[in-house]
Amino acid sequence: MPTTRQLPQVLRRSVRGVLAGLLTAVFLTPFYLMLRNALMDTQDLTSPHWTWWPSTMHWENFTSLFSDPTLHMGQALGNSLLIAAITAPVSTLLASAAGYALARIPIPGRGVMLALVVATLMIPGSVTFVPTFVVVGSMGGVNTLWGIIAPGLFNPFAVLLFRNFYLQFPSEIEEAGRLDGLGWLGLYRRIALPSSGAMLASLGVLAFIDSWNAFLWPLVIGQDPSAWTAQIALSTFLTSQTINLPGLFAGAVVTIAPLVAMFLVAQRYIVEGIATSGLKG
Repeated sequence: MPTTRQLPQVLRRSVRGVLAGLLTAVFLTPFYLMLRNALMDTQDLTSPHWTWWPSTMHWENFTSLFSDPTLHMGQALGNSLLIAAITAPVSTLLASAAGYALARIPIPGRGVMLALVVATLMIPGSVTFVPTFVVVGSMGGVNTLWGIIAPGLFNPFAVLLFRNFYLQFPSEIEEAGRLDGLGWLGLYRRIALPSSGAMLASLGVLAFIDSWNAFLWPLVIGQDPSAWTAQIALSTFLTSQTINLPGLFAGAVVTIAPLVAMFLVAQRYIVEGIATSGLKG
């Protein structure tokens, strides 16, 4: 039995527990609805009567995703995985190298380069969309995976995060490396890069998620079904002629499952990377 002095502390813990439970329920509600709808048929899904769980679970909604020859879901998932697996590490490493150069290497015009990087964040994507398509199309990138990948390899926001991180990096460690005869490339490759593991992991995960969820650019470039991504394949469930809601929800469950698993595994690195990036509220 808690004493009088312990009651406020017990009350605070109870309130925090209730709030955490409510927030967890709110967060999980979309996932519950998605899975529930994926296991229904069209008649149950469009019925005006609410049901918490389908009386008959239609697992064929998932199997039909991969058996439908017009959907190309298996190939689309493979394309999304390949694109994200290339974009995430390459864009993160490029941002890391650029951030280190802007933070450490005393080259002429470094301030101008930093201003240009910041300026790219202020330009809406709709402004550069058509010029980017013209350039990629003129190089034969339409209906190719590299045409989808190439424009996403530069991430100015990640460059700024890495620059802030390397500005806080102890210069004494680099001085010790200079005594061993290391140049800028050696300092970056042997000292700075291995010390930025949390940043690399967190921004790599975020880049993977962003690449996986991309829709508009892959839709324009990947016009042939062989170049479809998972998001483009999902969009085929909603057309002006047909609406397949159970298939849409089943496809959403399949495509979101890898992201949920990755986020659960890497959430600690995401928080740690942002905490060490130098951005403070």
